[in-house]
Amino acid sequence: DPFLTLLYSLSSSLSESELSCLKFLCQDKIRKRKLESVQRGVELFSILLEQQEIERDNVSFLEELLKNISRQDLVSQLRRFVEEEAVKAPDDQPDEHEKPVEVICENVGRDWKMLIRKLDFPEVKIERIVAANPCNLREQLFQSLREWQKWKGKDAKVTDLIKALRLCSMNLVADKVEQ
Repeated sequence: DPFLTLLYSLSSSLSESELSCLKFLCQDKIRKRKLESVQRGVELFSILLEQQEIERDNVSFLEELLKNISRQDLVSQLRRFVEEEAVKAPDDQPDEHEKPVEVICENVGRDWKMLIRKLDFPEVKIERIVAANPCNLREQLFQSLREWQKWKGKDAKVTDLIKALRLCSMNLVADKVEQ
């Protein structure tokens, strides 16, 4: 994954004092106990990814952190990555023409979590989405699929959605997505 490679590269470029500064700047985002255990940049980035503070298509928080520790070189590296990603073609990623997300949202009801779990989407993210949209099943499903697409990036394939639907015995929905 190019984004994880970038984070690893950024992490490798950080000194101990810079990591300490980053940890200090993240105190309002990460619990103290978790921060104390962080010894390397990749560990900090993993927590920030898990908590959705940084994402492949939203690196503004990370950029701000790097600016605050005066690492303009790393900010430039991050911006280059974002620009390159914007230029790349989406391959077999669900797109506007196929609209599988709309079809799924229109046809999958209460069992949406089963579908999302078949896509190996992290349980923590599912819980966050449910908490953010407590009374709206359709929005929970829509946000979950959107987050799955972001999480998978270019590996988010329509064929994976169809396979997951079939594993959940949602064959009618899978057929509609295929059409």
